[in-house]
Amino acid sequence: MAFSISSGIQVHIMLYQLDLPQVLEDEYDGWLSPRILEDFKAYADVCFREFGDRVSHWITIDEPNVASIGSYDSGQLAPGHCSDPFGIRKCTVGNSSVEPYIAVHNMLLAHASVTKLYREKYQVAGKGIIGISVYTFWAYPLTNSTVDLEATKRCQDFIVHWVLRPLVFGDYPQVMKNIVGSRLPSFTKAQSEDVKGSLDFIGMNHYYSLYVNDRPLGKGTRDFVADMSVYYRGSKTDPPPGKEAPTSIGPDPQGLRLMVQYLQETYGNLPTYILENGKLVLFFLPYIFGFSSPYSSGYGSSNDTVHDNDRIDYLKSYIGSILTAVRNGANVKGYFVWSFVDVFEYLTGYGQSYGLYRVDFADESRPRQARLSARWYSGFLKNREMDVQNELAMAAAESRAQQ
Repeated sequence: MAFSISSGIQVHIMLYQLDLPQVLEDEYDGWLSPRILEDFKAYADVCFREFGDRVSHWITIDEPNVASIGSYDSGQLAPGHCSDPFGIRKCTVGNSSVEPYIAVHNMLLAHASVTKLYREKYQVAGKGIIGISVYTFWAYPLTNSTVDLEATKRCQDFIVHWVLRPLVFGDYPQVMKNIVGSRLPSFTKAQSEDVKGSLDFIGMNHYYSLYVNDRPLGKGTRDFVADMSVYYRGSKTDPPPGKEAPTSIGPDPQGLRLMVQYLQETYGNLPTYILENGKLVLFFLPYIFGFSSPYSSGYGSSNDTVHDNDRIDYLKSYIGSILTAVRNGANVKGYFVWSFVDVFEYLTGYGQSYGLYRVDFADESRPRQARLSARWYSGFLKNREMDVQNELAMAAAESRAQQ
C-alpha cells in the first residue's frame, strides 16, 4: 500500500468478498443472522482505524446479489446452502426459497451500519468515500411484446435494484414485494432511514448482455430464479435455455453504456465506478440462473497464450462505450480491468487464464509474463497509440528467447 500511495495510486479497498470466517458460520449461521451486523461493523472499524489515512475508496461488500444466490440458493458458493429441487449441487442444509433474501437483507443492513460508522468517525479525517459493488448485465427484451418488456424490467429489479434501490430510496422494488411476499424481509422505519442514502458511489461489475423473455410465474414453492420468472439467452437466435448453459456469448460494449446510463437515470447520477470488466469467462451465470455448468464467453479463455488480441479488442470497445456514456452525461469516475494477473477462480481454480499478466502455475516460483493486453493497457494509460503488430512481434521474440 505504501508503494501504491507513493506512486500516486488511489487505494480502493473491498472489505468483504465471499470470505466469511468459518467461526461465524458455525456460531450463528453467518449472513442469515442479524448478529453478523455487529461483527461486520467491528471488523470494518479496525480497517478504518488502521488504514483510513491511506485509503480513498471503500467498498463494503462485493456483489450481494451474486453472493447470496450462489451461497444460499444454488449452493455453489460457501457455505453451500440450498434445498431441492433448486440446488445445482446436493445440499445438506438450506432453504433456497427464503435464505437468499435474508442474506441480502442482512448485507444491506451491515453496509448501512458500516457506512454510518465511517461517515461519523473517519470520513472527515480520511477524506474518503464509501460504496458497494453490484453485479450487473444489460438485458434486452427478446421481443417487443408487453410481457417481454415487463420481464426485462423485472429482471433488472431482481438482479440490480434488489441491492441498490434500498440503499438509495429505502425499500425493495415493488415487484419483488408483490412476487416474493412475506419471504422478502421488511425494513422497519428506522432501518429504512439507515439504509437510505448510504452510498457515496455505485460500484458495478459488468461483462455481458442477455436477451430476456417472460416465463410464467410457477405455482408452489419457488426460489429466487423462479420468483424472477424470466427466460434468458445470449442472442436472439439462441434456442430456449435448458439446465445446461449455452456454450458462448459475445461481447456487447453497448450494453455497458446502456447499463451505466440506466443506473445514472435511476439513481440521480451518483458517482459510478466500473470495478470489474474484461474477464473472458462468465462464471456468475450459474449462480443467478441455476445452470448446472459454467457459461463461457467463447473467447477460448482457457488458452494460456500471451498473444491475446481478442482481449485488446474487448477492452478497447468497452472502454470506448464508457467514454460515450461520459459524453452523454454519466458520472463515471473510474474503471478497473479484471484481472491484473491470473488468479484463483471460485469454480475452476487456476484452470482459467484471463489476467493481463500470465502466471506460470507449473513453476513453483510462479513467474509472471506480460500479455499483449498488458502492453496495450499500459500504453492506453500513458495516452499513447500502440502498434499492436510491433508489440505482438516483441512478445513472440520474448517467448522464443525464454524457450
